[in-house]
Amino acid sequence: MIVFIQLLFWMTVLLILHTYVFFPLILKLAAERKSPNQVTYDKEDTGLPEVAVIMAVHNEQDVIAKKIDIVFDSDYPSDKIHFYIGSDNSSDRTNAIIREYQQHYSNLYLVEFSTRTGKAGIINSLVENVGQEILILTDANVLFDRETIYALVKHYKNPDIALVGGNILNQEYRREGISYQEKKYLERENIIKYHEGLIWGTMIGAFGGLYSIRKSFFAPVPHNFLVDDFYITMHALAKGKYAINELSAVSYEDVSNKLSEEFRRKIRISAGNFQNLSVYKKLLWPPFTGLAFSFFSHKVLRWITPFLLIINLFCNIVLLDYHIVYQMALIAQILFLCVPLIDILLKRIAINFRLFRFISHFYSMNLALLIGFIKYSTGVKTNIWRPTERNQ
Repeated sequence: MIVFIQLLFWMTVLLILHTYVFFPLILKLAAERKSPNQVTYDKEDTGLPEVAVIMAVHNEQDVIAKKIDIVFDSDYPSDKIHFYIGSDNSSDRTNAIIREYQQHYSNLYLVEFSTRTGKAGIINSLVENVGQEILILTDANVLFDRETIYALVKHYKNPDIALVGGNILNQEYRREGISYQEKKYLERENIIKYHEGLIWGTMIGAFGGLYSIRKSFFAPVPHNFLVDDFYITMHALAKGKYAINELSAVSYEDVSNKLSEEFRRKIRISAGNFQNLSVYKKLLWPPFTGLAFSFFSHKVLRWITPFLLIINLFCNIVLLDYHIVYQMALIAQILFLCVPLIDILLKRIAINFRLFRFISHFYSMNLALLIGFIKYSTGVKTNIWRPTERNQ
């Protein structure tokens, strides 16, 4: 029995290290021998496809005008850009601003929903009614570079590519909050997704703020599903097509700086992750494909890390008297678990240690995953969202 508990202890350690350390290193080494997709449209190609930019909004009066201008200021041919906005019962000036801009942009379309529908429902409805084959899905606060649309669309000359993700960057952060840690986390995720696409064509989950897809591989998101971008990405991969991340498709988004606000968002995402796992767990078999390996290593292990941490702590307590290694490990675990509390106390007196904030960020993410799993287990009632606070 003790041997089994020891094996369980070290297995949980290795699995956590694999998803956070070993897997990114494996990707980095494997990517050195790969080159990006070379079957692309030239920027001056007359055959560049028409694109439909799809966006769901709710009370975005502060950013909607800038977003519209940026989309149509692209270096992509303006007559080939069609911008469809679904307003989810907005109660501010969002709809009025869009209508004003329709006088300047003939390819700008507004669909008003009189009751809260949820992002996924709006996207489903908009996509069903557009005539363009290449879709770009985005959020109101995600601001493009001039080259972003071309960088996403150029890959669709390759018929094997069904989805291309964008590179969302976060430029501003504050020392006293979690924005720096969130910024670093997202930068690391961008690289991991890029390497997955480069090696196997299996980018596991596009960032919902900016990605593109062929309409023929778009799957309507089921009612009450919380993470539409992941569902849509995995559907394309399940159909045997490639999903890649294009680092030159740059856009910018505010980073959340408030732990409570980011924690709420991550609970919602976590519940949605487990919804998606229930649908796409079949992609984990056979286990030795690039898709299964990247899905398991990058996502599934991340999602079950809170359970691995709990199992590891339990095993550690049982093994306490068997070796000094386990005694040291338990002391380390207790110290790490105390760091978030210490970080909160230090923050109140304006002392900020980045290392402490990274540890706090790690444990808060895993607590959100645990709560998200409970929310998923008890049943998700609605997928209607409240936008995350910005410019904090």
